[in-house]
Amino acid sequence: MKVKNWIIALTGAAFVAACSEPEVILPGKRENLRGGESGPVQIENQVKPIRLVGAVNNASWTGRIGSPATRIPNAALGAAPARIWSAKIGSGNERKQRLTADPVVADNRVFTMDSEGTLSAFSTAGEVIWQRNLTPAGDKSKDAAGGGLAFGDGKLFVTTGFGRLEAVDPASGETLWEQKLGAIGSGSPAVYGKLVYLVSGDERGWALNTDTGKIAWQVNSIPAVTNVQSPAAPAINDQMVIFPFGSGELQATFRRGGLRLWGAGIAGERLGRAVNKIGDISGDPVLDGKVVYASNHSGRLVALDADTGERIWTAEQGAVSPTFPAGGSLFLVNDRNQVVRVDARTGEAIWAVDLPLFQSHKPKRQAAIYSHYGPIVAGGRVIVASSDGVLRSFDPTSGEIVHQAEIPGGASSNPVVAGGVLYVVGGKGQLHAFR
Repeated sequence: MKVKNWIIALTGAAFVAACSEPEVILPGKRENLRGGESGPVQIENQVKPIRLVGAVNNASWTGRIGSPATRIPNAALGAAPARIWSAKIGSGNERKQRLTADPVVADNRVFTMDSEGTLSAFSTAGEVIWQRNLTPAGDKSKDAAGGGLAFGDGKLFVTTGFGRLEAVDPASGETLWEQKLGAIGSGSPAVYGKLVYLVSGDERGWALNTDTGKIAWQVNSIPAVTNVQSPAAPAINDQMVIFPFGSGELQATFRRGGLRLWGAGIAGERLGRAVNKIGDISGDPVLDGKVVYASNHSGRLVALDADTGERIWTAEQGAVSPTFPAGGSLFLVNDRNQVVRVDARTGEAIWAVDLPLFQSHKPKRQAAIYSHYGPIVAGGRVIVASSDGVLRSFDPTSGEIVHQAEIPGGASSNPVVAGGVLYVVGGKGQLHAFR
């Protein structure tokens, strides 16, 4: 016992002696261990003129903007859009179910899908034409979530979290055919000609006949360990289709036969942020002429030669929604909640504007962040819809906010514009129209 007490006393004395030694302060400049990544990326804003195409009074908006055929470069929209009506689409965002489908507009109807698989068609005045739930027999509506919409070849195509692709009659809502995917149908479909394309949750790219649902061909990628619930869609032109995979891989194939043209990966991440370990291609591939742009969830945006897949440039800008090419620039909301204008030739940022980040101002409660959807270019403005309940319009030359409008319940989809009206889905399960 005496020996043990002696050891404890000696150890305590050594500890006190060590604490009494003066702290050695090394000379030199102090650097942030996170390399400045704990806050928004600092960009020296510039005011540069931009020449946008003339406003187009489009009657429809049929899918995601990655394909030239479904992207309206500057849809006609008033300078100060105000909400004119709201309509209930079903269930909103919940802890396990999230709204993921952007609305589509075609045949004087607006189509939506809620977080529990309820598909709806509305008139452009906000009246319900039909509604139906896509939950399979034997399943519960809360068992799955996710999916997307696209319109083409006179049909509405719907992917669901229950692992199905359905072709639906847009007039009645009746199912024309159904294809089981064998995995979650989290990606949005894209239509070109007589084929509909999508990526399923098991990292498989599909091409199916629009009339029958028969499989034309398939491609595969390596399994993804982690990804986000992002309804990214393939990008298509007359020659090729480019599939985005959760593994961070892009695959380009011939559109009709599926023969592989090239493959490319998007690698890299922002340091100091756990969320940037996810390398999913959440910013859909976007075809613009001979260049394809794509971004991951981890702080990387790339420009690739569409014919060869060779890298043109890489920028430290991640994105959850697809970038919008216009007037020689790219507009995006990056992974640090900034709306950014990038030079499409070089990847250099021209301006960046901070958007709301954390939902709580108290440092110890800063976990949940706001979501921002878009941007799109409409009415000569850059438009972003946000979950903080604000629809923001920016001057494309300077990034200055020029108009704001309230979104009840906050946004939960990318905005779309048709017939001079902007549509966006709100987090409480409503479709909002602005004009």
